Amino acid sequence: MGKKVKKESETPCKETFEALPVVGKTPATVVLLLSSPEEDILIKACEAIHTFAEKGDESKVSLLGLGALEPLCQLITHNNKLVRRNAFMALGIMATNGDVKSALNKIDVTPLIIDKLSLEDDTVIHEFATLCLASLSFYLYVFSTPIISSFHIYFYILQDFSDLHAEALQVVANCLSDSESVQLIHKDGGLTRLMDFLLTPNMPEIQSNAVKCISRVAKSSENRKVLHEHNVEKVLVELLSVADIGVKTSACQAVAAMSFHLSSKDRFRDLGGIPAVVQGLSSESLALRQAATQALSNLTYNNKHSAFAVFEAGGHEILVQQLNGSCPRMVANAAATLGNMARHEIICCSILSHGAIPALVEPLKSTDTQVLVNTTQCLTVLACDTEARAELQRAGGLQPLVSLLQSYHKEVLSNTCFAVHVYACEESAAVEMCKHGALEILQEINQSVNRKSSYSELAMISLLNCNLSVKYSLTGHLASTDVIVDGFYDAGKVCGLLILTLEELFKQPVNQHRPIIVVNTSTEYESYIKKKYFNGLF
Repeated sequence: MGKKVKKESETPCKETFEALPVVGKTPATVVLLLSSPEEDILIKACEAIHTFAEKGDESKVSLLGLGALEPLCQLITHNNKLVRRNAFMALGIMATNGDVKSALNKIDVTPLIIDKLSLEDDTVIHEFATLCLASLSFYLYVFSTPIISSFHIYFYILQDFSDLHAEALQVVANCLSDSESVQLIHKDGGLTRLMDFLLTPNMPEIQSNAVKCISRVAKSSENRKVLHEHNVEKVLVELLSVADIGVKTSACQAVAAMSFHLSSKDRFRDLGGIPAVVQGLSSESLALRQAATQALSNLTYNNKHSAFAVFEAGGHEILVQQLNGSCPRMVANAAATLGNMARHEIICCSILSHGAIPALVEPLKSTDTQVLVNTTQCLTVLACDTEARAELQRAGGLQPLVSLLQSYHKEVLSNTCFAVHVYACEESAAVEMCKHGALEILQEINQSVNRKSSYSELAMISLLNCNLSVKYSLTGHLASTDVIVDGFYDAGKVCGLLILTLEELFKQPVNQHRPIIVVNTSTEYESYIKKKYFNGLF
C-alpha cells in the first residue's frame, strides 16, 4: 500500500489491535480496510474487528464512531463465504451494545440478515445472524413482511439446528408481542410447532425460552384465547414438575400470564397445577418464589375455587411467612393472594390463626407503592371481627396505618381511608387513631380538591361516630342515632385543625374562655374525674 506521507489522524480510541496480519494497527485503519477490493484483506479486517469488539462496550462504541457498521452490513452479503462469516461475527458481537442496536435499527439491516438464514449457508452465519436479530428484535416492527417471514425461517432452523434453538426462540419471543403477528403464525401452524418445543426432553434452555414465547404471546386477551384452544395449560402444568429451576420459573410466569383468561384458571386447577405452584413458594430460588406468588395472585383473583385449592395445598401458611420477606415484589404478591383468599370466611379464619395481621404491620411501613396498595387492601379484608381488629391495635399497626393517610398516591390513600373506616368500628382503635392525628389529617384531606374522595369522607365519619365529643365540636350537631354517655364534653367550636382530648383540656389553666361542659350522671364517674384530673382538689 506504500508509505504514508502524513501521520495518522487522531481516533476516538488509542488502543491497538494485537498481531493484525494486515497493514495498519489502529481501529480507524482497519475500518478503512473494510472497503478494500481484496478478499483476503476483508477476511482479516472483519476478523480483527470481531476480536476488538469482544473486548467490551467501549470498543464497540469506538467502532461505531469510526463508521464500521455500514461496511459490515454490506459485507454480510459478500460472495465470499469467509468474508460473509467474519462480517456476521463482527456485526453479531457489536449488536449486543445498546448504541449499536439503535444505529442498526436506523440502517434497517434486518431484511439482509433474514435473507442469510437459509439452510444453504454456514451454521456460524446462522448463529451470529440469530444473535443480531435477538439483539434487534425489541426494535423491530412486527407488522412488517420481512419479520413475519422470519418466523417461518426460524421455525425451520429450530427443526434442523439444535445448537441454535435457544437463540432462535429468543428472537421469536421478542417479536411475538401483538395479536396480528400471532394470528399469522397460528394460521401457518407456527404455534403448534412452538408447543412441541415446550416438552423438548433434556433441553432446559430451549424449554425455558419456548415458555417465554408463550408468556409473550399471552399478553393480549385474543392471544390467550388461541393458546387456551391449544391446551397450553396442560403443557405448562407438566413443566411445573420438571427439575430445572429456570423452566419452573418460566412456567410460573406463563401461568400468571394465562390466568387473566378465566377458563385457563379453571383448567389449571382441574389439571392439578395449583399444588405444583404452591410448591414453588418453598424454593430456595428467589426468582421462582416471586413467579409462584404472582401466579397464585392471578389464579385466586375473583376465583373462589382456586382460592380453596391454594388453601387445601397449605399455600396460605407459606404466604403469611413471605410477608416478612425482603423482596417487595414477593411481599406485594403474597399480600394480594392472601387478600383474595380471605374473602372466604373459612380461609380468612385460618389465615388469621397463622398471624397474618401482625405480619402485615411491617409491610405497612414499606416505601414500595404496590406493597402498600396490597397490604392495606389485605388488612381491610382480614378485619372480619372484633378480635381481628383488636389484633392490629395490639401489634402496633394503627400508627403506620394513620401515617399512610399522608400519601399522595391515589390508590394507597383510598385503601388506607377504607381501612381506617373498617378498624374505627372498635372504639379503642378509633380513639388511638385520633391520638395519632387521623382526624386532623382527614380534615386536611377533605378540604383538598385533589385528595378528597368518598373514602376519605367515610373514614372521617367513622372516626367521628366513635368520638361524639369531637364530632360535636367539628359539626355543631349530633344525629338522632348518636347516644352520648358519661365523658361526653362540649368544648365549643374547634378552632383550626387541633382537636384536644378531655385530658388535655383539663391540663390547661383557667382562662376567660367559655366553660367546658362535661356529661356526668354518676358519682362513680365524678370521683374518677376528680382523682385523675384535679388531684382531689374538690
